[in-house]
Amino acid sequence: MDTILSKKIGLIAGEGELPVKLARAANNSGFEVIAISLAASNRRLLKDYCSKVYPYGPGEIQKILDTLAKENVTQLTFIGKVHKGLLFRNPRLDSMAIKLLRNMKKLNDDAIMLVMVDVLNERNISVLDQTIFLKELLVEKGALGKYEPDEHQKLDIEYGFNIAKEIGRLDIGQSVVVQDKMILAIEAIEGTDRAIERGCRLGNGKVVVVKVSKPNQDQRFDIPTVGLNTLQTMKKFGGKVLAIEAGETFVVQKEEMINFADKHEMVFIAV
Repeated sequence: MDTILSKKIGLIAGEGELPVKLARAANNSGFEVIAISLAASNRRLLKDYCSKVYPYGPGEIQKILDTLAKENVTQLTFIGKVHKGLLFRNPRLDSMAIKLLRNMKKLNDDAIMLVMVDVLNERNISVLDQTIFLKELLVEKGALGKYEPDEHQKLDIEYGFNIAKEIGRLDIGQSVVVQDKMILAIEAIEGTDRAIERGCRLGNGKVVVVKVSKPNQDQRFDIPTVGLNTLQTMKKFGGKVLAIEAGETFVVQKEEMINFADKHEMVFIAV
């Protein structure tokens, strides 16, 4: 586990509930939280738990670095979704961001984040594991609802798990959509929900979705996450089983997810 050396924590906050959950947990543990908010959707809630919230775009690297220096932040966490597609759709990049991207040989998730870690380390800012305040969101092996997978579904889970680990190793994505040991979709830049939609449309209502961590997952960024919207997307398009990697996946809205899965006779399991 990381050693927290300061009572002030920086938070680079993307979309979703996780940044708010982390800010709340850190605040409740007696830490002052300085947030760099990259998404407007959760900014108001962040203000309840952060002493300061700075609204910046993900391409405003120099402003972010200057703010962290001004606030004397020496340790921070990255958490929340930042869509990589922003790099291709009218990106607003400052000169620092352009320089960093220009010098990169590839633009996969790990490469981008490791460059940012290096830039921060050069400024004596260390990056903490995402789990440091959120270990309660990780779950143990077993069915999370009342439904267990049948033997056929177990085979699809095992098959999908191995394929998902391989695409994770290649830093392509974390999720696969499977039916009858056929891969219907692999998550890429579009994200989990759209991969689920794409894959489920090709199935017949018995689709299995498997989400895992990458081999040797760097817990400072991109820990797999599922939430109620994951199950809702599956239900809408014909998914029947959601299997996640135990101890390696954040489960947001756990009780709501279990209730939804039980209500709609879906399997929700950690493997």
